[in-house]
Formats: sequence, C-alpha cells, structure tokens
Amino acid sequence: MITAIVLINVEAEEIPQAAQAIADLEGVSEVYSCAGDVDLIATVRVKAHEDLADLIPGRIGKVSGVLDTVTHIAFRSYSRADTDSAFEIGVEGA
Repeated sequence: MITAIVLINVEAEEIPQAAQAIADLEGVSEVYSCAGDVDLIATVRVKAHEDLADLIPGRIGKVSGVLDTVTHIAFRSYSRADTDSAFEIGVEGA
C-alpha cells in the first residue's frame, strides 16, 4: 500500500464543498481543513504508483475549486505504539 499526503489549495468560498468531494473519492482516507500555507490536507492510500496519477491530478485536481496540489509520498509509517514498543525492548530484565 502506498500512502501519500496531498496538500491542496482551494478557492476560499469552496473549501467545505471541495473537502467533502475529495473525502468521498475512493482512495482518500482523510481530509483535514487547516490553517497555514494550504487549505486542505488529504491522506491517500492506493495500491500502485499509477493509481496516484489517476487519483491526484485525475480526480482531486478536477474537484471544483481546487487550485493546485503538492504531493508527498510516505516511505515509512511511525506511530506512538511503535515508538513505545521500541523502548520496551529489554526492559523486563532490568
């Protein structure tokens, strides 16, 4: 599974509608409306790199109000549970 984080700029008056339209697309896991340099951040998960080309410019980029996107492909995932378990290795004998 390939995970990508997509930064999306949207016309201000269309942010809520664009966010929902993007969230409804297959392959999109979450969409966050946020403050800062971008209007929306979407997490997408697809099976192949070719699917990113279909989803991001092919569908997200064509949602009404979307001005541009910047995509970051994730190499590895870390979570608090992963970090906590890494620090527990060898603790039992201490």
